[in-house]
Amino acid sequence: EIGLDRPVAIKVLPPELSRDEDLVARFQREAKTAAKLDHPHIIPIHRVESEAGLHYFVMKYVPGHSLESLLEGAEPMGFDLAVRILREAAAALGHAHVRGVVHRDVKPANIMLDQDGRVVLTDFGISKAGETSSLTQTGMIIGTPHYMSPEQALGTEVDGRADQYSLAVVAYEMLVGRVPFQAPTPVGLLQKHLEEDPPSINMGVGRLAVT
Repeated sequence: EIGLDRPVAIKVLPPELSRDEDLVARFQREAKTAAKLDHPHIIPIHRVESEAGLHYFVMKYVPGHSLESLLEGAEPMGFDLAVRILREAAAALGHAHVRGVVHRDVKPANIMLDQDGRVVLTDFGISKAGETSSLTQTGMIIGTPHYMSPEQALGTEVDGRADQYSLAVVAYEMLVGRVPFQAPTPVGLLQKHLEEDPPSINMGVGRLAVT
């Protein structure tokens, strides 16, 4: 922001989606709802704007890196670090859930670690406030297949438990070094979330094993 001399991050609704008035309304309302969340582990949203046909919100810029980048090409994460990241992410989600906000896309790319290693959850732009359910199309699927809860895969109404499921998948990936399910297509992945149990993690001395 030039006036305040501070760096920010801007999330823009893709122009090709801006012609859908219902979608624009949902984007704006959900961004405004997320902007009301005030928690040390949720990235602050400063403004929600529309200008020259573009619809966007302005967030605090968090220098650091995503959990996704930390996991890429790495060995399974140490247990103590994984627990701390999960605790901080869960605290952020709990704050949102009691206020009727469901993130709907919890994944390592949306879990940031700032320069001090503190977790900051981002991208509530596709979250859904409970009171705005009329703006959500029946059957719309929002999320990322590797981390998606069964109820999201079915396109049904979701609550905070969907985020808890996705965070559990993130926990599995941190501890094992890979997500629990793999498939060549998104549909195949969703089918596994619906029908299969993840491989068990055996807690050994100094290491984790998958059976």
